[in-house]
Amino acid sequence: MVIAPPAEGATAARPPHRDPIRALVAPSTWLAAAHLLIDAVAGMVTAFVLGMGLLFSVVLLPLALAGVPVWIATTWVSAGMAQVERARYRLLLGVGIDAQPIPPFQPHPLRYAGVLWRDPGVRRRAAHQLLAAPLGLLTGGVTYALLTGAVALLCTPLLGLATGPGAATRYDVPFVDSASGRALLAGIGLVLLLAAPAVLRALVSLDVAVARSLLGPVPEVLAARVHELERSRARVVDAGEAERRRLERDLHDGTQQRLVALGMTLGRAKARYKQDPTAVGDLLDDAHQQAKDTVTELRGLIRGLHPPVLTDRGLDAALSAIAVRCPVPVQLTVELEERPAATVEAIGYFVVAEALTNVARHSRAAHASVTVRREGHGPVWISVVDDGVGGADPDRGTGLRGLADRVSGVDGQLSVDSPVGGPTVLTVELPTATAEPAR
Repeated sequence: MVIAPPAEGATAARPPHRDPIRALVAPSTWLAAAHLLIDAVAGMVTAFVLGMGLLFSVVLLPLALAGVPVWIATTWVSAGMAQVERARYRLLLGVGIDAQPIPPFQPHPLRYAGVLWRDPGVRRRAAHQLLAAPLGLLTGGVTYALLTGAVALLCTPLLGLATGPGAATRYDVPFVDSASGRALLAGIGLVLLLAAPAVLRALVSLDVAVARSLLGPVPEVLAARVHELERSRARVVDAGEAERRRLERDLHDGTQQRLVALGMTLGRAKARYKQDPTAVGDLLDDAHQQAKDTVTELRGLIRGLHPPVLTDRGLDAALSAIAVRCPVPVQLTVELEERPAATVEAIGYFVVAEALTNVARHSRAAHASVTVRREGHGPVWISVVDDGVGGADPDRGTGLRGLADRVSGVDGQLSVDSPVGGPTVLTVELPTATAEPAR
């Protein structure tokens, strides 16, 4: 029998203690109690912040659309609060919850606000933060009442010691005025205290289930992503085979024919040299030109496979060469704190090259901009914007579809926002966590 280890990054569930005494004194029980008690405060804070953001977004919307930036800021704050909540679950409960990424920023505020409004992850985070207040009051209230009630009942025998023997003090509380009653209440308190770990586990399970469903990845998005990865993998295989056939055809019809012609020219020069050594100058000049043309063609093929400047000097220099050659003026901004992996660099290079080719051929744009940024070890974000006629659709052409397939090969994401009349915004996210280290 083979027992597979847990997947990397997964959080193993803490087994509950069967012994009620051990369960009561276990650190996990009191960490769970602290988490549930914090739930009420954290829930009220997040609900208040989100509620005020939504209120001002709606109130300020008629005032020259002033509510739009408030709504965008609210979604960012909501994502930050969700990140803090996931960290709290991880630190206190040992439960890891994956995040649903927020849509990448777009320079057009109205369009970006609409993208955020339609994003299911934004709505689910907001639902959790609005639900956190009543849920936190419920779980925190039950936890507080259970623990304080159990301790208070356990302490009732101390009332008899406080009044002394033979005292006639009456508390007007059932069972408290007699020693047997106080012993019964103490027994009930002990039972409640021993049952507290099981109750806390049940409350934590409810809390974690709600958090996973609303703070974690959206199931529909994950299912669609898996389906798209399956389809793109088949397209990548087909594209790789087509690329292999293209290279074979280019080498056979181009470079090979040039080398054959070069060999024939050199053969003629050799034969003529035996007859008249002074008459081979024209043939040698022709052979020299053919050799240079062959080298130029080979360099073009090599550049199409992987440009040497990309390996030697990185993405900034390679993209600068593309921007200079583009017929449309291009403003290039590259902000990379450190070089990403070679695979990510190559995909980013070809994405920008294909995007600028599309801009030059189809957009009728007067200006384009390319932005590449990466913070620390995070993903590489690429944005290509042009002021052309718009109307780009990945479903109507093979160029953008091929880019999407390249990007999906490293589990990246490509989005195109291109309304008729422009502008066109192409945004690419290239994760780097699973790629090989940079050189």
